Amino acid sequence: METNGAASRDEPELTYRAAARGDVPALVELVNSCYRGDDSRRGWTTEADLLGGQRVDKDGMGELLGRTNALVLVAEAEGELVACCELRRDTSGAYFGMFSVRPTAQGTGLGRRVLAEAERTVVRTWGCRVMRMKVLKQRQDLISWYERRGYTNTGRISPFPYGDESFGKPKRPDLAFVELTRELSDDLG
Repeated sequence: METNGAASRDEPELTYRAAARGDVPALVELVNSCYRGDDSRRGWTTEADLLGGQRVDKDGMGELLGRTNALVLVAEAEGELVACCELRRDTSGAYFGMFSVRPTAQGTGLGRRVLAEAERTVVRTWGCRVMRMKVLKQRQDLISWYERRGYTNTGRISPFPYGDESFGKPKRPDLAFVELTRELSDDLG
């Protein structure tokens, strides 16, 4: 991967790379701090009111890193892990998930930059022309954020995996995912 220079004087320079096995503990800490518990409430992407428990554990992250059709993209600023996301290739394009930006860095434009790099990565690495993701339908603010970045709500709903606590412990009986997609091109600047 490569360095993506600062977009402005106020934004830190980011370095991107594929995660390695040695990153597992730091990745698990970052992801869980973004989605669950009190730490996640410092950012705007928390799911703490919807789900308890952990978002991922070391075994789950290790399994993800071992897949041949997937990678975890890491973003570092001054050598510190500040963001990551799961990228997975399949027959319909690329899947984007587990997007995590350190809660104290949310709202600074960092997420926008990492998402753009993830899109460039799947085009460059796998030749994918479509990126898709699933977002909890209750997260309208997050869905709107992705729509402002060119994603379209397909209207496809998939059930939340109740009974499988590897994704978290639901606090509501009505959780479900909505699918978002975006067409990608070679000129994703």
